[in-house]
Amino acid sequence: MKSNEIDELEKELLEFIIEVCNITDPVPDNISADDPLIGPESPLGLDSLDAVEIVVAAEKKYDIRIGSRETTRKILKSLKTLADYIRKQTKGKAKSKATA
Repeated sequence: MKSNEIDELEKELLEFIIEVCNITDPVPDNISADDPLIGPESPLGLDSLDAVEIVVAAEKKYDIRIGSRETTRKILKSLKTLADYIRKQTKGKAKSKATA
């Protein structure tokens, strides 16, 4: 079952993706955090070139590293999976900086 609730980071990521990918078409109001980000099922109409732009921009903005192609596919499955990955990566950095 899909949840239509989009949390704060997912909302920020949606706005970030719209900007990075220069989406000019109206964005549906009913986007779910579980909707596909990339491919024909994407409500944003994003493709593999957009995925590359998202990865590069997210790595810079959130100071994270997104590794292999397989990892990228999993992370860019939805807003939720991207947000969860960023939370895990930044949480680990906050811990390591605090103990340094």
